[in-house]
Amino acid sequence: MKNMAAYEYQEEYIRNSRGTLQFTCRWLPFTSPKALVFLCHGYGMECSGFMRECGTRLAAGGYAVFGIDYEGHGRSKGARCYIKKFENIVNDCSDFFKSICAQEEYREKSRFLYGESMGGAVALLLHKKDPSFWNGAVLVAPMCKISEKVKPHPMVVNILTKMEEIIPKWKIVPTKDVIDSAFKDPVKREEIRNNKLIYQDKPRLKTALEMLRTSISLEDGLHEVTLPFFVLHGEADIVTDPEVSKALYEKASSRDKTIKLYPGMWHGLTSGEPDENIEIVFADITAWLDKRCNAVTFEQILSPFNNGYQKYANTTITMAATNGRTRPNGYYLCGLKGRRTQHRSAM
Repeated sequence: MKNMAAYEYQEEYIRNSRGTLQFTCRWLPFTSPKALVFLCHGYGMECSGFMRECGTRLAAGGYAVFGIDYEGHGRSKGARCYIKKFENIVNDCSDFFKSICAQEEYREKSRFLYGESMGGAVALLLHKKDPSFWNGAVLVAPMCKISEKVKPHPMVVNILTKMEEIIPKWKIVPTKDVIDSAFKDPVKREEIRNNKLIYQDKPRLKTALEMLRTSISLEDGLHEVTLPFFVLHGEADIVTDPEVSKALYEKASSRDKTIKLYPGMWHGLTSGEPDENIEIVFADITAWLDKRCNAVTFEQILSPFNNGYQKYANTTITMAATNGRTRPNGYYLCGLKGRRTQHRSAM
């Protein structure tokens, strides 16, 4: 299906390593893409509807955008929103994303991860799985640490852990209405609520525990993050605390890292804010990507010698194009005026 906006949209089902059918989609510009962007959606969400605006905006900006609905999410098969092992999500995304990167027309393109909320955790774990593979990540209100305000008592976690193998799929975890808390604009909020592909029931016991364990593990390893990243967070977000993004920015070892906090904005920065706010957020995301879309990874430099995609753990070499020249990341810029912004990045 072609669109006059200079991109086309495609859908495809693939089978994961466990034999489950998963829905994938892509937004492709008609010209050769600037770079590849891989979407990691949030808990209970999906790509073709909820993340459509992200796909269309980035494709209109010249990027090839690829999404996959996690097992049990959206249009993929599997028990609804049941996460047996968080690593299954990471491995499924890795397999699909790398299959795209290995295609002839995409091998020389820069590769960026884009994660929202729980998808931010997925993106960071994809980086951890293969530290030298990705050129960067855009992380929108990422789930990478449990806020001290909502961290459950260890005794509660211990009791639930003893129950998880007996009743793993039970929907017994009490939660507030996340849609009401995440999306500010009332019209957009109702559109999201009416999307039947979005899971709106209580979390299952094992799913909640897997998310908790993943967040704690990521928090313990924030210093291991080395890829370039741009983390964005609404200051009025009550779903994931902005302190989470600040901790990521402060503890990550990345030499190219940027944080932007948006006063008054909620959790759904790209989908639940008034139009003028969404324009600001996407302009920031596109500007960040545009400055890095000619980057190359260590693996791409050596690809003629290693026949493609071998892993070089704990090695990250990224070059940023500037005024027709290239230079290593690591230049320090900070204190830009406007909405609260901190940069430690190759500009």
